[in-house]
Amino acid sequence: MNGRVDYLVTEEEINLTRGPSGLGFNIVGGTDQQYVSNDSGIYVSRIKENGAAALDGRLQEGDKILSVNGQDLKNLLHQDAVDLFRNAGYAVSLRVQHRLQVQNGPIGHRSEGEPSGIPIALVLVPVFALTMVAAWAFMRYRQRL
Repeated sequence: MNGRVDYLVTEEEINLTRGPSGLGFNIVGGTDQQYVSNDSGIYVSRIKENGAAALDGRLQEGDKILSVNGQDLKNLLHQDAVDLFRNAGYAVSLRVQHRLQVQNGPIGHRSEGEPSGIPIALVLVPVFALTMVAAWAFMRYRQRL
């Protein structure tokens, strides 16, 4: 394996209920301000703490929103997409595309049962240094007796 990073793309329908602060997320993108090169799609840029999206937990920053209440978001200006969200009503259905990073190859790969903690050198070097300081202090103190 070569260690390159690939993405697994999945789609999900997410139903949100508009809260006091709206749907609880910000968007970027559109035909007039592409967020991803050669893609005029609408993406989630920020999930607002304690907002409807955060409380639901499924929508994530970086997700691409494909449709709102069944209306496709392709080829929209950014402001048109914003208006669509604002006028979507109380119960809003989002069709969302998640991109999950999948790593191939040996980089960062662990088998079942292998430790995932701190590398042993990061533990042993300070322990060795402390042992040497303690031995030096003991020898110096012992000479004074």
